[in-house]
Amino acid sequence: MKIKSTPPDELSYDDAILELQTILTSLQDETLSIDHLTESIKRASELLESCNNRLRSTEEEVNK
Repeated sequence: MKIKSTPPDELSYDDAILELQTILTSLQDETLSIDHLTESIKRASELLESCNNRLRSTEEEVNK
């Protein structure tokens, strides 16, 4: 699995979630090589942080 190079903040929320699902599926199917495991986990962490920031921001906007 090739890790995408698009910065997480430049992806739409839906695209970030889709990429997270792809990474999760690869982890569950054990299709990732050890060489790509660290990269995938780091990318997933970046995507999760970006999604959480967007959710927090949306929540703050709604609660104004």
